Amino acid sequence: MDKQAVREKIWTQLEKEKLGRFPFPLKNRIPNFKGAEQAAKIVASMPEYKSANVVKVNPDAPQLPIRTKVLIDGKILLMPTPRLKSGFIMVKPEWVPKGEERKAASLKHMNTFGKEISLDQLPTIDFIVVGSVAVHRDGRRIGKGEGYADREYAIIRELGQPSVPVVTTVHSIQLVEDDFPIDPYDLTVDWIATEKELIKTNTPYSKPERIIWEQVSEEEKEQMPILKEIWAMLYKRS
Repeated sequence: MDKQAVREKIWTQLEKEKLGRFPFPLKNRIPNFKGAEQAAKIVASMPEYKSANVVKVNPDAPQLPIRTKVLIDGKILLMPTPRLKSGFIMVKPEWVPKGEERKAASLKHMNTFGKEISLDQLPTIDFIVVGSVAVHRDGRRIGKGEGYADREYAIIRELGQPSVPVVTTVHSIQLVEDDFPIDPYDLTVDWIATEKELIKTNTPYSKPERIIWEQVSEEEKEQMPILKEIWAMLYKRS
């Protein structure tokens, strides 16, 4: 089954069974789901999360509960800006007044409480949470189709960041058994947290270790200035 067919199936199921939540429509986005708070609690119980100091989380609605928890737990929150237009936003817990953690972790207010950081200011990331439209128990995931999570991971690896645990939070209905293709640039997950359980994928698929520059167009570099910045940092030093 191709990836888009799987996406369409999941979006339709979530709508049909009324398991989705604001923002609507669910289609063409990482869908918010009922039970996102329970999935976040499961992630927060992981030893890998507990020992982390810096946690990178995508800025989509279903991951708001885990972003909030990161700040409540006194950890540094790192969020990519939407469409990676400006790289990353860092929010330190000491910058957030007590009780304002959810607001600070929201897409709308992350710039107010946090600050944009340059690539050379990026702290060492200890734990990564990503959103998904669908995910297989073997660690293959499908995003909304624009490749941002894949590229973000490739970017941090290209910058010399270590390989760290990657978990996704989804509704259990987003777990699929469909056999869909995986590409070299696709990010796989080590854990899946649903509203019910934590699944260790023991994924046999490797994660991207660098940006596949041959597949990055000049237009993409213009749309995503961070790519141009990395290219300059890594390949134009001589």
